[in-house]
Amino acid sequence: MDNYVYILHNKIYINLTNKCSNRCDFCIRQGRKGMGDTPLWIEHEPTAEDVIAQLPLNLDDFDDEVVFCGFGEPTYNLETLDEVASYLHCVDKTTRINTNGQANLIYNGDVTELLTTACDVINVSLNECTAQKYQQHCHSVFGEKAFDALLQFADKCKALGGNVVFSVVDSIGEQDIAQCKILAKKHNIPLRIRAKE
Repeated sequence: MDNYVYILHNKIYINLTNKCSNRCDFCIRQGRKGMGDTPLWIEHEPTAEDVIAQLPLNLDDFDDEVVFCGFGEPTYNLETLDEVASYLHCVDKTTRINTNGQANLIYNGDVTELLTTACDVINVSLNECTAQKYQQHCHSVFGEKAFDALLQFADKCKALGGNVVFSVVDSIGEQDIAQCKILAKKHNIPLRIRAKE
């Protein structure tokens, strides 16, 4: 059975797709089948109904925030994300997306309004301090333009009133993290530094 929902530390995560426009060196998909005891490689992308059917019945027993983050870039399954987010808001849950910020490239159009409505927090994986270094570590199908696109995406979400956060993995090194801090401050977006899984 495909797993569209998994639990970590009492928080619900939603796995919408295995597609991703990046192939990051530090991605959890490298050499792993899933998170915890839950395999996350899926054969079929879920509909909203598929996801909702796998949500725990006792939703109140879990963290208030539900996260769209699995083994792919969640915005590849945007319709399902939007519908599931609407359902979660109706049952008093907040939503966060962990995204590479390339959705506007993926859809060749601006989808930031939909995402800022669907997601209470938009965590954009900054991952590096320059386009060249980003491409060196993240290997986007869009090449070096992916980096500028994710910065523009974050700015647009913020301009629409979205609660936007940048994140970097600590494995990029202190010098690059320092440069990421400067970049995040320039965009007036908080930066979260996370440990490599």
